[in-house]
Amino acid sequence: MAQADAHVEGQQHPLGVYFKVWALLFVLSAFSYLVDYYHVEGYLRWSLILLFMFLKAGLIISVFMHMMWERLALVYAVAVPTFAIGVFIALMTYESDYTFITRGTFFAP
Repeated sequence: MAQADAHVEGQQHPLGVYFKVWALLFVLSAFSYLVDYYHVEGYLRWSLILLFMFLKAGLIISVFMHMMWERLALVYAVAVPTFAIGVFIALMTYESDYTFITRGTFFAP
């Protein structure tokens, strides 16, 4: 009996979760393709492409990399630096726009 219990130690996830995520990834990829197919332009295009990209990456990280079932400390170890990098990129973008406008103001003929 103890030998049978030793084989059950590992954690098993139902296959239905993986099939549902694969289907959802397929649907999100189809939506991403439809953005190009219907010739969506401008900021809406890039917003939709980035939204679908982040949703797909989140699904892949949470389910296929098993982050959904990990400890909260490990999730924070991955999520907090990623969020911090995003904030720093936003700050650098804001600062670069300010520098570009300032140079245009002071160095323009």
